[in-house]
Amino acid sequence: MKHSLIFIIFVLIFIGCQDVNYPEKPKNLIAKDKMVEILTETYLGNAARSVDNKSIITKGIKLDSLIYKNFGIDSLQFAKSNAFYAADVNVYMEIVQKVEERLNSISQKMDSIEDIDRARKDSILQKLKGKTENPAPKKDSLI
Repeated sequence: MKHSLIFIIFVLIFIGCQDVNYPEKPKNLIAKDKMVEILTETYLGNAARSVDNKSIITKGIKLDSLIYKNFGIDSLQFAKSNAFYAADVNVYMEIVQKVEERLNSISQKMDSIEDIDRARKDSILQKLKGKTENPAPKKDSLI
C-alpha cells in the first residue's frame, strides 16, 4: 500500500509538471539593453520611494509613469517583456547582473562625488580656521 501511494504521488507530480506554459514573444518586445536601462531606473525609483515616499506622494509624482514616458513604452509592454525574459532564468539573470553592474557604477560615482565634496568642505574649513587663529595682534611701536 505504501509503495502504491508513493507511486501515485510521483505520477501526479510528473503529470502536473509537464504542461509548463511559457509566455509567447510579444510583438513589441523591449530589447535587452533597453530593459536593463528600464529596470535600473525602476530600482532607483523604488529606492527613492523608500527614502522619501511622502514627498513623492504630496508632489503627485508618478515614478512608474515617468519611467514609461521617458523610454517611450507603456506598462503592458513592460509587463509582457518582463514576463518573457523572466521565463528564461539564464537570460533574466544576465539582465539582472547588468542592472547590478550599472547600479554599482552609479553608487561608485556618487561616492566619489561625496568624497570630492567632503574634501572641498574640509579645505574651506582649514582656510577659515587659519584666518581665525591669529596669535596676537601686532603691537604698534607707539604703544
